[in-house]
Amino acid sequence: MVGTNESYDLAVVKVKESGLQPMALGNSANIAVGDSAIAIGAPLGLDGTVTYGIISAVDRPVTTGTQGDVSYINAIQTDAAINPGNSGGPLLDAAGRVIGVNSAIATLISGGEGGSIGLGFAIPVNSAKRIAEEIIATGSASTPVIGVTLDLSYTDDGAKVGEINKGGPSEDAGLLKGDIIIKLGDRVINDSTELVVAIREFAPGDPVVIGFTRGGVTREVTIKLGSAEAS
Repeated sequence: MVGTNESYDLAVVKVKESGLQPMALGNSANIAVGDSAIAIGAPLGLDGTVTYGIISAVDRPVTTGTQGDVSYINAIQTDAAINPGNSGGPLLDAAGRVIGVNSAIATLISGGEGGSIGLGFAIPVNSAKRIAEEIIATGSASTPVIGVTLDLSYTDDGAKVGEINKGGPSEDAGLLKGDIIIKLGDRVINDSTELVVAIREFAPGDPVVIGFTRGGVTREVTIKLGSAEAS
């Protein structure tokens, strides 16, 4: 095991065998709703199972895990059948290129025991590639942050800043407690989860434009993302 990143639900392993041919990687930024999607995995221990469907949605904010051990995914949603045992397997496009890493399903029973109901989620390959490369280079991976604690009791549109981390990117950029973040780059922010997964599409050090409201006035500020070591 080279390293893991629970925040992204990813791990990198090193094998001794040589001459292995890796699968070709696609570009998850280029996929669209309606595109073909092929999932490969070992559901219920059945190795090499292949299922077929389409891309149902992109940029779907998804949380997985339990309280205190939550992963946030800016997911690709697919109706290709994904079941327990598919996690970690590839999601392919029609040309056989990897566009995602299968990660989670929605079920009618908690814990995933209920099996597929046509709502499967995959980590976009562009995100997985960045994290894997950082783990290979350093043994760990960092998580981009803007340096705030969000007010999770806020239920209207947007994400409300609860606290500003002293010396963090948001303090440097002039964000204040109580600001409502409504946009990150070109993406509209509907809630706190969407803000978290939107930030994680970038890398530490990237500049991002954040749109927010303060006292009913809409403003914009550019923030250079900070870094927190991911678990």
